[in-house]
Amino acid sequence: MFKDKVLALLNEALDERPDLFLLSCDISETNAIKVILDGDKGVLVEDCIFISRAIEHNLDREEHDFSLEVASAGATTPLSHVRQYKKNVGRTLAVKAEGEKYEGILASANEEDILLTWKAREPKPIGKGKVTVEKEVTIPYKNITEAKVKIKF
Repeated sequence: MFKDKVLALLNEALDERPDLFLLSCDISETNAIKVILDGDKGVLVEDCIFISRAIEHNLDREEHDFSLEVASAGATTPLSHVRQYKKNVGRTLAVKAEGEKYEGILASANEEDILLTWKAREPKPIGKGKVTVEKEVTIPYKNITEAKVKIKF
């Protein structure tokens, strides 16, 4: 009953803010609520406050004792939602898929898969030395075991 009410309040708040989307919502046996959000243009503190208030102000503390935490996905949080991939087009990703590891620029993301591109040094076909070649791979979401944005300083 409590979980259903929290999820309904959360969904109502997210309906008001279509630029935000839910990554996870965990409600423990002790009514500790933890909501993790992301947004098409990032998540501001004000966005977390909006969602927090939408939930907290509609629950009765006399009826349920609860704690509430609303946070944004961290910079090193693995990508888990198609919208996260789409908002990170142009950034460098580290991807694990089907036992392989890739690191490259996320060139595109659609509803089924992503396209990574990178440059690699390979031996020349004829003669000595190496040549820089452009590489790319298309990876379906269902094959991705982990994908993270690489932060560059």
